[in-house]
Amino acid sequence: MECTCCGACCVAPDIAALDKPLGLRCPHLAADNLCTVYERRPQVCRDYAADEVCRRIEAPTLEERVHNYLALFQLTGEAEAVRASGCASMRAARAVAGLSGRARAPGDVT
Repeated sequence: MECTCCGACCVAPDIAALDKPLGLRCPHLAADNLCTVYERRPQVCRDYAADEVCRRIEAPTLEERVHNYLALFQLTGEAEAVRASGCASMRAARAVAGLSGRARAPGDVT
């Protein structure tokens, strides 16, 4: 599958290499949903390839795609807790939520 540059992979999953929490927009994602550090992006981002998950979460808006991703992996509640905590980092969000190492969902980019 060819990447559609929708940005969902830069918002929905947590990205440990960037200390980006679950469900929060990567600080390097521009308004046009393109990476502002593309040439310097971490290896995990370089290795990620569009796949069946992209098809399963397809929707008209980024917000809907992120919602679909979180629902697909049953992470909606955890993402809401992260957003409610106001944490700007993955480590801080996990500490607040008491999630010192949740099991990875299939398709996580971390």
